[in-house]
Amino acid sequence: MVDIDFKGQALEKAKKVAIMVHGRGGNTASILSLAAHLNLDGFALVAPQAPGNTWYPFSFMAPDHNNEPAFSNSMKTLDGIVEDLKSKGFSSGQIYFIGFSQGACLSLEYSAQHAQKWGGVIAFTGGLIGEKFNPSKYEGDFDGCPVFFGSSHQDMHVPLSRIEESAAQFEKMGAQVKTLIFKDTLHTIREEEINWVNDHILK
Repeated sequence: MVDIDFKGQALEKAKKVAIMVHGRGGNTASILSLAAHLNLDGFALVAPQAPGNTWYPFSFMAPDHNNEPAFSNSMKTLDGIVEDLKSKGFSSGQIYFIGFSQGACLSLEYSAQHAQKWGGVIAFTGGLIGEKFNPSKYEGDFDGCPVFFGSSHQDMHVPLSRIEESAAQFEKMGAQVKTLIFKDTLHTIREEEINWVNDHILK
């Protein structure tokens, strides 16, 4: 079992839950610090801690077997959290995913492999996982779930081409997708991304 940190509203009182997934080398404190900038009042915040601060050892576009068993274990971690939340009475529409970098990739991959009307999926610099983009892995209907992609046009870890393929896949499966691509080359979360997410998904 991984460690999980909780912040915000108690689960017993919250109407919405955000599963916040940190990036490679990060931790629960780093991703939870985002809460100070996002409209998460009233949310319960659930942040799992990756073993050794990484969800899988290599690039999200490395040969799939290179990232096993860590990748599968990380997907099971998210699934365990979701199933626990549903057992406590939360519907998928009350569950949001917020991830940065490696955490954004994992959030996207999990939500796409379990497509339904989530409350929202917010991916700060991320794309669907796999050495090759493989749309056959994904089925189901997002039923209008809002999904956000934000990144540099030339990020050092996440190629724009994979972001575009991922966004198109989510749209094909019925998500309401917004993509913001910036002209810098920074691996970061920008104020414009925060503002858009606050105004349109976390409003």
